[in-house]
This record gives sequence, C-alpha cells and structure tokens, in this order.
Amino acid sequence: MKDSLKFPLKLSPRKYALLTGTLLLTSAGLITRLLGFFYRIFLSRTIGAEGLGIFNLVHPVFGVCFALCAGSIQTAISQSVAANVRKGRSIFRTGLVISVAISIILAYAIIRFKDFLAVNILMEPRCAPLLLFIAVSVPCAAIHACINGYYYGMQRPHVPAFAQVIEQSIRIAAVFLIADIMIESGIKITVQLAVMGHLIGEIVSSLYTVVAYRFFSPKMPSGVTAVSSSFLETAPGLMHLALPLMGNRLVLNILASAEAILIPSRLQMSGLSDSAAFSVYGVLTGMALPFILFPSTIFNSLAVLLLPTVAEAQSEGNEGRISDAISMSLRYCLYVGILCIGIFTLFGDDLGVSVFKDNTAGTYMTVLAWLCPFLYLVTTMGSILNGLGKTSVTFIQNAIALLIRLGFVLFGIPRFGIFAYLAGTLASELLLATMHVLTLRKKVDFVWNAWDMIVKPAALMVMAIGIYFAAFSVADPFRKMPLFIKTAFHITVLSIFYLMLLLGAHVMKGETHSHH
Repeated sequence: MKDSLKFPLKLSPRKYALLTGTLLLTSAGLITRLLGFFYRIFLSRTIGAEGLGIFNLVHPVFGVCFALCAGSIQTAISQSVAANVRKGRSIFRTGLVISVAISIILAYAIIRFKDFLAVNILMEPRCAPLLLFIAVSVPCAAIHACINGYYYGMQRPHVPAFAQVIEQSIRIAAVFLIADIMIESGIKITVQLAVMGHLIGEIVSSLYTVVAYRFFSPKMPSGVTAVSSSFLETAPGLMHLALPLMGNRLVLNILASAEAILIPSRLQMSGLSDSAAFSVYGVLTGMALPFILFPSTIFNSLAVLLLPTVAEAQSEGNEGRISDAISMSLRYCLYVGILCIGIFTLFGDDLGVSVFKDNTAGTYMTVLAWLCPFLYLVTTMGSILNGLGKTSVTFIQNAIALLIRLGFVLFGIPRFGIFAYLAGTLASELLLATMHVLTLRKKVDFVWNAWDMIVKPAALMVMAIGIYFAAFSVADPFRKMPLFIKTAFHITVLSIFYLMLLLGAHVMKGETHSHH
C-alpha cells in the first residue's frame, strides 16, 4: 500500500518536464481562450454576426501564409533542436532567416494583389482594405513562431506560454481602447477594428519573444557545449524536415480556405441573402466553434510537447515510452471528450443565449458537441504520428477528411443549409480519428481497451447526468442568478459528479488489481 501511495510522486525527469510543460502551456492556453471568449463576445456585439463572418473570411489568407513561412519551419526547428541541442542556436538562426525572408515576400504579394484576392479569391470586395493589416502581421508571426519553435525544442515552454497570454491581453486592451475612442468620436465601428486587433497582437507577441530570446535565452543542459554551425551547414537538414511539412500544411490550408470561402456563397445558393449568409457563417465560426474548441487547449498543449518527446524517444529506440504516451493521450482525450458531449448537449442552448444572445449558436453547439472526442484525438494522435516521422501519412489522412467536408459544403449546403456542413464536419473528424489510431496501432504496440476508454466513461457520464437531474429536481440554489452564471455553476456541478465517478472507478480498479 505504501508503494502505491509513493508511486505518483516518483516521476522521471522527462515525464516531469512533459507534465510541467503541458500544465504551463495549458494554463496559458486556458487564460488566452478565456480572454478570447470575452473578446469574441465584445466583437459579436460591436461588429455583429455579419462582421464576424467577414473577419473570419480574411483569416484563410493569413493561414496559408503562416503555413508557408512559419508553421512548418517552427515544427522543423523544434524537432531539429530537440534532436541536436548542441547546434540548437545555429539551427534556430537559420530557420529564422529563411522564415522571415519568405514572410516578407508574402506580405508584399498580399499588399500588391489585395483587390484581386478580395474580389476573385475571397469573393467579397469588402475584404480588400482588411488584407493590408493581415499582410503586415505575417512577418511578425514568422518571427515569434521561430523563437517559440526553439524554446519548444529546448523543452522550455515558458516563453511561448507567456507570449500567448501577453499577445491576447494587449490585443484585447488595444481593441477596447480603440473602440472607446471611436464611440466617443462618433465613428462607426466596422470589421477593421478586429483586423487591427489581430495585427497589434502579432506585433506585441513578436516583440516579447525577441526580447525574451535576447536577454533570457535558454541555457544549455549541464555537460553539453554549444557548437556553432554555418547557414549552409544547417539549412539543408532543416529544410529537409520543413519542406514536406510546408507542402502538407499548404495543401491542407488551401483546402480549409476553400471550405471557408465557399460556405457563405453556398449558403446564398440555399436561399439566404448575402447578409444572412455571412451572419450564419459568423455565428458558426465566431460563436459556436470557439466554445467547442475551448477544451482542446489542453490537447493542443500536450500535442506541441508530445512531438519533440516522441521524436527523442524514437531516436533512442525507446518504444515503451512512445506506447505510454499514446495510451495516456487516448485515455484523457476520450475522458474529456465524453464530458464535453454531456456539457454541450445539455447546456449548448443556454450558453448560446446567455453569452451571444443568439439561439442558433446554441443549436450549432448541441450538434457539434459530438465532435469533441474526435477533435481531441486528432490533435494528439496527429502530433505523435508527426513525431514518429509519419508526416506524409497524417497529410494524406487530413486531406481525405478535408475533401469529405468540402464535398458536404459544395453539394450539401445548397440543398440542406448549414446543417449539411455540421454533418460533414462530424463524419470527417470521426473518419480522421479512426485512421490516425489505426495507423499508430500498426506502428506501435500500445494499450487499447474500448471498455475502459469509451464504454465505462460514457456510462459514468450518463450516471453523472442522472445524479445532476436528481439533485437539481429537489432544489436549485442557482435558479435566481443571471442565466450565464447559473449555467456555469450547473456545468461545474455536472463536471464534479463525472470526475468523482471516474476517480471512484479508478480506485476500485486499483483495489481489484491489488487483490489479484
């Protein structure tokens, strides 16, 4: 018995680093998402659902640019530095030079062709002036992505974590201030406010990471001396890793962008006016989806840290460590995913009405609730596959899932409206999660128990809902509170019931094992 009590405290340095890193990034992610929520509520009330729809339409341009100049190079820096700490600084500098050079070319191209992009690609002339802000934000994003990649590779996630929080805090403060000035001056608030906020956030984040790298650069592990290498020595290896990722992300971003651009025009084909189509799109992407994606903060943080950990374990031939990482990720993705299904199906409508003053946001949330386990599985399993060097496999599987969604957008929305898109999203994420897990199963032998990971938590969720209804049918101490606060308390109570039941099931399982 004493041993079992001691066990959780005995963590290897690597597990401890992964755990503390995940906790740090998750905390930063949660703070950022919470701030982002209030920001979206503010935007939905100042620029409206239609404004949110137009704002979300310019994001694909930024996404494609980020895929080309920053995202893939960040991952390559992270992997290369983790595998070769001694050459870490040289690898980082090489990545930074390449990334910034590409970003400047892209920024110039956006400014030069903004009208063509707005009219012919985004199919919305109102996007042209907004693209100027997006263009300037691209080099800033490239700088902080590379610095973050270096810190992840050194397994020091504190700078990227603080950068997230600082970026979001200053973005929101600046937008509130600008909005205040505009209201006092009698100037009409438009979508331009949201893109200004985006640009301010990117500038602040890049400045903060540059200062952090300049004055608080991570120290080398004890007994390891830094080795300097030239640009020509490090560039081929780095680009060998980055180019397939770049190609993959570019194709995936183009497919995702096509989806985002086509949704408003297909909604118009289903019989909606231009304004109504953008409003529906704004409600879906600016209100319902952020709620559904909120818990994925935990898994995004875990995924970012799993990639270098798995890459390192593979280079050491330590299959046991990879197997543990997969089993742990699977278990917790499903636990949290099942909890989120319960929360959003029960409280989606109340959240939509209380937060956004919009009934349809709640309706979308209750449908999208079923996405949760698959979304979280895709995030972590995809990262593990990439860490194992299976980038081409994840690319093909992601492309298949996106093409299925695109099919629903092209042929489903004109006939069945936005619900065709929701159905397509569910179908594609379910397929993608299944493909990722089956691919990993072939590659690594890991513990997979459907009873423990799906059936049991689902049954416990149903029990938790039963206990919740029984408790609140007797008396509801929160009934006189404003709807949002009341809903938040109800969600907290349901989550506590579920977590207590999970904990109880684990304790009982531990006791049965010890008796055997």
